[in-house]
Amino acid sequence: MIVFHTDLDNTLIYSYKHDIGRDKRCVEVYHGQELSFITQETHRLLHKLSKWKQQVLIVPTTTRTTEQYLRIDLGVGGFPYALVCNGGVLLAAGTDDDIAAGNAVVREDEKWYRDSLEMIQDSMGELHRAMKLLDQEPRRTFELRFIRDLFVFTKCKDSGTVVSDLKKVLDAEVVDVFSKGAKVYVVPRVLSKGNAVSRFRKYIGAGYVIAAGDGEFDVSMLEAADLGLAPAELVQRCQFPEKVRALPAERHYAEAVLSTVLEVTSKNCKEIR
Repeated sequence: MIVFHTDLDNTLIYSYKHDIGRDKRCVEVYHGQELSFITQETHRLLHKLSKWKQQVLIVPTTTRTTEQYLRIDLGVGGFPYALVCNGGVLLAAGTDDDIAAGNAVVREDEKWYRDSLEMIQDSMGELHRAMKLLDQEPRRTFELRFIRDLFVFTKCKDSGTVVSDLKKVLDAEVVDVFSKGAKVYVVPRVLSKGNAVSRFRKYIGAGYVIAAGDGEFDVSMLEAADLGLAPAELVQRCQFPEKVRALPAERHYAEAVLSTVLEVTSKNCKEIR
């Protein structure tokens, strides 16, 4: 079986702040506000790919929390699995019939989460140190959160400089520090998306793994897959191995990702018609 790990934000779905044209559909509503969208072509390609569930397993792999992930409805039914909290939490759905109907009861895999907490024990000192630093940070504009006791999250003005300052004092061999817009994250190195992909490969017995992402959070995931898909800009910035493919910028990135996955799946699954 092929396993396709895909990031969500700016890979498959786009914020209302991102202009993807008028031919789009809403996939996330929060407190009555439409937050995220996909193009209609993305929906068509995703629907086509989801029909091949016996050959390819789609696994959303995101830094979103469980609650944030469950707000998303891509309009193609539920997925059997999702990796949230940067891979620290594994979600599993119900029966195939429930999944197809889009009403599967999603549960967290307790053992996966316990294993994640065990993995990051050596990182706790640096995480608590980051919490203390950010608690006193004058540029912070949002509450300080310790997401599921796995990683630290907040928002700051001049987030890039905040990240640079944190990197000067935190142990880079133990934690990574990222920013995405105003958002600031301090994440144990062992809690990478790449490690989550490797863990899930063993968990599910994957034969071939494809991964798609758009940013710094996704680099390790792209490198852990048998085939990584990334925007040309990210490939130019990073020294990726040859197995990470740069996708053309002429079309929406999500559409390029799904078209490539469909092409690769067709070549690897000769029985699919």
